[in-house]
Amino acid sequence: MMRKRPEPVQVIKQRRDAALSSLVSGVPFIRFLGVQIDRRGDELTAVLPYDDKLIGNPMLPALHGGATAAFLEITAIMELAWAGLWDDIEGADADVHNDDIPTPRMPKTIDFTVDYLRSGLPRDAYARAKVNRSGRRYASVHVEAWQDNRSRLFAQATGHFLMPSREPKG
Repeated sequence: MMRKRPEPVQVIKQRRDAALSSLVSGVPFIRFLGVQIDRRGDELTAVLPYDDKLIGNPMLPALHGGATAAFLEITAIMELAWAGLWDDIEGADADVHNDDIPTPRMPKTIDFTVDYLRSGLPRDAYARAKVNRSGRRYASVHVEAWQDNRSRLFAQATGHFLMPSREPKG
């Protein structure tokens, strides 16, 4: 029995990047805020590049709490969507091409609680999410955001999401 020859790593990376790009470009609010998603393997880091429009109080100046909350929520939703998409592009039946990458239905927010730990400075911000639980109908995600120092968080959040139903493969 012949084993299937593995794909070249560049083909796999292109497929992953195309899937992530498709996922991010499908949400206009992500483009409005300028959020970028950096992928390393299956790990995502969201980047919120500094922009004057993100400042809430010009006297401090500090990032607006709404921009911070939106950044954290985007990070959580992208992590959940990416985790769901990962099985489709990396699974046993991953014989897909860039044109065949499915566009996932996005999770819907049930609740989202943000802890503002310190003022967000007028600098680039970074965030990573960790899925604590993900089932067929419900998911719980924890998100942390920092700026210059990963160990000095400026905000963290916990969100609960209603997962979209997965259509059976047929």
